[in-house]
Amino acid sequence: MRLTATRIAQLGDELYAALRGRGVLEPLTNRETAITIDDAYRISQHLLARRQTDGERVVGKKIGVTSKPVQDMLGVHQPDFGFLTDRMHIADGASISLSRHGLIQPRAEGEIAFVLKHDLRGPGISEAQVLAATEYVAPCFEIVDSRIRDWKIKIEDTVADNASCGVFVLGAARIDPYALDLAAAKMEIRKNGALIASGVGAAVQGHPATAVAWLANTLGAFGIPFLAGEIILSGSLAPLLPAIPGDFFEMEIGGMGGASVGFEA
Repeated sequence: MRLTATRIAQLGDELYAALRGRGVLEPLTNRETAITIDDAYRISQHLLARRQTDGERVVGKKIGVTSKPVQDMLGVHQPDFGFLTDRMHIADGASISLSRHGLIQPRAEGEIAFVLKHDLRGPGISEAQVLAATEYVAPCFEIVDSRIRDWKIKIEDTVADNASCGVFVLGAARIDPYALDLAAAKMEIRKNGALIASGVGAAVQGHPATAVAWLANTLGAFGIPFLAGEIILSGSLAPLLPAIPGDFFEMEIGGMGGASVGFEA
């Protein structure tokens, strides 16, 4: 049985309050054992509507939990999906203030971002159509965060919580998606100067464009298109990396350049 509209709104309001107040909630899946992914998506839509009422504007979408290392780390074994807003976009090389940006328990992900030149409306979108609709790809740090206590999440928890998205950083490179083999592209991440993680594009469902096609088709089933100009985050190429004030992360993707971000209280 689907959750009632009243309960959907209550849970969405709780997540919104946790986002704005830097609080955490007990897992929704512990409190609503019959919750479905459809319920979770409706909760995320309510959360997004609250943010839009505050003046935030949707600038893209994201897929997460796409690679086996991330799935094993979180215990979630299927992708999640959410929305990006203009207030989530942080300049390359900037310092993220946990308090100012409302982060609670952040972790850094290195991934490939797709910026679209044409709309995509799923279902039925292929990897080839994703590449044809992409203006450029860029290296990206996504800083994921969770309003669920201690990251004790199931798929319904993270979908409801806007795919555990915090903020994101796009590198300066603007690369033609046909200019390199995205599946073979190798990423390295350094934290405070030390190499701590690496991965390749194939870690994301075999190819980053395959992940983006999945997202287009999944959101398309809910009537949500990808729009020209939107930023689509394709998922982490390596395990999530906890971040605390004072940390500085740098990443480089072969043939694509890099990005960097720092953290402060």
